[in-house]
Amino acid sequence: MVLLAVSFLVHLMTGILIFLGVLLIGIILIQRGKGGGLAGAFGGVGGSSPFGAKAGDDFTKYTLILALIWVLVIMGQVKLVQWDTRRTLEAPTSSFGSDSE
Repeated sequence: MVLLAVSFLVHLMTGILIFLGVLLIGIILIQRGKGGGLAGAFGGVGGSSPFGAKAGDDFTKYTLILALIWVLVIMGQVKLVQWDTRRTLEAPTSSFGSDSE
């Protein structure tokens, strides 16, 4: 029963990591950089932002927070997989093929 719960948690955390990664990519692409960001790549005005003049500072803050959450989720998933692997290797094996009388 615990093995099923750990496996589910690992898969759930993988889904969360994928979602956070896509969200992080999107936030980074929205940001205005030296070259004008994603808007400049498609022919938009490089100096303006569709989200306002102070949006760059907010997006930088959101990017840092999201990146920190992403790293913490990765660290949690690694610890969970290490714990599950250690527990699996230390578990006694069943004796289906042994000749016990």
